[in-house]
Amino acid sequence: MNMIGGSQTHPQECSIAYLWWKIDCTVGAVAGQLASAWQRVRFPYGATLCVIHKLLFRVWVSCICELVLIANNGIGAVKCMRSVRRWSYEMFKNERAVRFVVMVTPEDLKANAEYIKMADHYVPVPGGSNNNNYANVELIVDIAIRTQVQAVWAGWGHASENPKLPELLHRAGVVFIGPPEKAMWALGDKIASSIVAQTAEIPTLPWSGSELKAEYNSKKIKISSELFARGCVTTPEEGLQAAQKIGFPVMIKASEGGGGKGIRKVENPDDFNSAFRQVQAEVPGSPIFVMKLAKSARHLEVQLLADQYGNAISLFGRDCSIQRRHQKIIEEAPAAIAKPDVFIEMEKAAVRLAKMVGYVSAGTVEYLYEPATGAYYFLELNPRLQVEHPCTEMVADVNLPAAQLQIAMGLPLYHIKDIRLLYGESPWGLSQIEFDEPKQRPSPWGHVIAARITSENPDEGFKPSSGTVQELNFRSSKNVWGYFSVAASGGLHEFADSQFGHCFSWGETREQARENLVIALKELSIRGDFRTTVEYLITLLETGAFQNNDIDTAWLDALIAERMQSEKPDIMLGVICGSILIADAYITANFQEFKSALEKGQIQGSSALSNCVEVELIHSGSKYKVSATKSGPTSYFLAMNGSFKEMEVHKLTDGGMLLSIDGASFTTYLRDEVDKYRIVIGNQTVVFDKEKDPSKLRAPSAGKLINTLVEDGGHVDKGQPYAEIEVMKMVMTLAAPESGKVTWILRPGAVLDMGAMIGTLELDDPSLVTTATPYKGQFPIEDNNQLSEKLNHAHNKYKA
Repeated sequence: MNMIGGSQTHPQECSIAYLWWKIDCTVGAVAGQLASAWQRVRFPYGATLCVIHKLLFRVWVSCICELVLIANNGIGAVKCMRSVRRWSYEMFKNERAVRFVVMVTPEDLKANAEYIKMADHYVPVPGGSNNNNYANVELIVDIAIRTQVQAVWAGWGHASENPKLPELLHRAGVVFIGPPEKAMWALGDKIASSIVAQTAEIPTLPWSGSELKAEYNSKKIKISSELFARGCVTTPEEGLQAAQKIGFPVMIKASEGGGGKGIRKVENPDDFNSAFRQVQAEVPGSPIFVMKLAKSARHLEVQLLADQYGNAISLFGRDCSIQRRHQKIIEEAPAAIAKPDVFIEMEKAAVRLAKMVGYVSAGTVEYLYEPATGAYYFLELNPRLQVEHPCTEMVADVNLPAAQLQIAMGLPLYHIKDIRLLYGESPWGLSQIEFDEPKQRPSPWGHVIAARITSENPDEGFKPSSGTVQELNFRSSKNVWGYFSVAASGGLHEFADSQFGHCFSWGETREQARENLVIALKELSIRGDFRTTVEYLITLLETGAFQNNDIDTAWLDALIAERMQSEKPDIMLGVICGSILIADAYITANFQEFKSALEKGQIQGSSALSNCVEVELIHSGSKYKVSATKSGPTSYFLAMNGSFKEMEVHKLTDGGMLLSIDGASFTTYLRDEVDKYRIVIGNQTVVFDKEKDPSKLRAPSAGKLINTLVEDGGHVDKGQPYAEIEVMKMVMTLAAPESGKVTWILRPGAVLDMGAMIGTLELDDPSLVTTATPYKGQFPIEDNNQLSEKLNHAHNKYKA
C-alpha cells in the first residue's frame, strides 16, 4: 500500500482502462460474432470478459472509474472494498482492477484499523471528530483532486448525506457514487422528503409540516425555502407549540441526523426543552421538526436502486424494528410481517418517489407499518447505502456497492448482470427490461437475519466504550458470514462508531435463519477492553416474542427499561473464578516487582512474596469475602465462611486461565476496570463491583465533556442529570449517584479518559449511602452425580 501525496498515479496494465483499450481494439474483430453471447476473449494475465458485456460497457459507460476514494472508515470502507473486488474478479479476473484510496486519521492508524490494510493507497488526514476528516466535504474534494481519483464513495454516515459533496465533486469533474445533489436534498432531508411524500399522496404521520405540498409538474419538483421553513421548528417554544397541536408523545428530529443521532422521544411537555437542546447538540445547525410518535409500529424499509436514465426498481424489503436509542440492532429481509399486497403498494410508492426527483444509485425508503390495520406511513428516505444492505444482497443476490459503481459509470440497470439475472434474463443480453411490468416478477430467496456487533454495555443501558481488542474469532459457515472493522491487536478509538462488526444468517425460513445466527453468535469470541452486545443479542433472538415475530419498535427499549439481561454464569462460579483470577494477578504482580527489585540490588520484605490474597467481590448488594491461597504451581485453595474449595489451574498464553472446578473445566479471563471487575467465563460475562465512592463523579467512558447541567457549587438530587458527555458520536447524560453539592474539576470541551474525575459531590447525608451486605453463605458442595443424572434422564426419555 502506498501513501499518496500530490503525484500522479498511472494505470496498471491490467486495470480497467487497459481492458477498455483492448475492448476498443477488439470490437471490429468480434462484431460478426455477436450471435454467440457466451464467446469469450482472452486478455493478458488471464483477464476474461464476455464479448457482449464488453460491448455493453463500451456503448454505455460514460466514464471509467478505476481509482476510487473511499470517504469513510470502519466497516463501511471494509464492505465497499470487499464487494467491489469480488465484482472486479468476476468481471475481469483481477480483483485489483479497481483501486482504492482511503483517508486515515492518527486514531485509526493507532487502532490498527482493518480498512487501512486493505487499501491500495492512503492519505493522512487530521484526527479528532469527523468534522475534521470523514465529514469534511472540502477536505474530501481536495483529496479527490490531488490524488486524481475518478470517483468518490461515501458509504453511510459522515458526509454521505451532505448534498454539498456531490455538488463540489461535480464541479471538480469527479464522479460521486450516489445520487445527484438536488435529489439528495429533496429526498435525503427528512423535512423535504416528507413534503415530497405528501406531494406524491403517500401517507405520513402528523408532524410540524403536515399538509405541506411542493410544486410539481410531472417533470420537476420545487420546494421553496419558505415552504421548507414552514415544516421546521426553530426554538423550544415553537417546537412545544407544534407538539401540543400534534399531541404527545412526539419525536423531536434533526433533519440531518441519522444513526440514532438527533432524535428524542418526548412523553410530556416538561421534558420537551431539554430533549430539544440535546437534538441541537447532536446535530449542530440542522433544521429540526416534530413528529407524532407511532406506537406498536414496525420499522419497514424498501431498498431502491436507480440509474441515470429514469429506471428505478425495488429490491424487496427489510424489517428493522428492533432498535435501541433509535439505532437498529437486528435486521431482517424480507419484511415478512407485512401483507404482500400492502408491501407491493409500499414498493411502488418508493419507486414513484425516486422517479419524481430523478434519484440515482442506491437508497432506502423507510416506513412505519401497523400490523393490526395494514396502514403504513412514510418516515424518510436515506439517500445512501444502508449498513444493513447485505440483508438485501443475500435475498436478491445483487452486489449493491458494485451496482452503485456501475451506475456511476453510466450503465443502465438492465445492463447490470445481477439485475438481469434477478429478472430472469440472460446475464449478457442486450434487451431492455420493462421493470414496471416485467415478464418475471422477482421474489426474494429465503430469509436473512442480521445482528450488529457494537462496543456497548447492555447491562448499563448500552453505554458505548472504546479500547483494544485482544481476540476476535468468528467462525463462518455456508449460511452465516460476517465482517469486522477490527482484528486481534486492533482497537476502537473514542471518535469511532460503536459498531465494529455485522453478522448475517441465511435460512430457507425465518426460524432456520434465527437458529443459524444464534449458533454463530455463541461461537463468536471477542475479548477486549470493552463490553459487546453479543450475549444480549443471543438472549433477544431466543425470546418467545422474537421467535413469534411479535415485536415493534418499542419492544427493545421496554426490555431495557425492565433491565432484562443476557444469560449470566452461576454467581458462585463467578465468585470462584473471579477470586482466583484477581488473586493470581496480585501474586504475579508482586513477584515481578520483587524480582525487578532484586535485579536492581534491592531487597524487599518477605510479605511481597505472600501467596495468600484477601479478595472482596460485590454483586447485587452482597459482598463476597474470599481468602485465596496459591497452594502449588497449578493449584489454588479458597476459603469463605468456613467452607473450602481446592482446584487445579493452568495459565493460558493469551492471559486467561483454565480452571478445573468440581469435575468441570472453564476458560476464564479478567478485566480490571475503574470501578468493577469483569469476569468472562466461556461465552458469558459476570461483573463484580468494587467499593464505590459516590462523592467522586467519574466519566464512565472515554469521550468529551459537552455540557455541565449544574452550576459550580450548585445542588443536585439523586438521579438528577448533572452533565452530558459525547461517547463514540452519541450524547450520554450522567445522573447524580446521591444528593449533594457539585464542585467541577473539568470544564466543557475537556477530553475524558475512562474513569476521569469530572467533579466531586459533597453529600447531603453521607449516612444514606448504602453499603454491600456481607455474604454469609458457603461454597456449594461438589455434586459429581449431577451430570450423570442429567444424561440418564435424557437417555431414559428418548428410550421410552
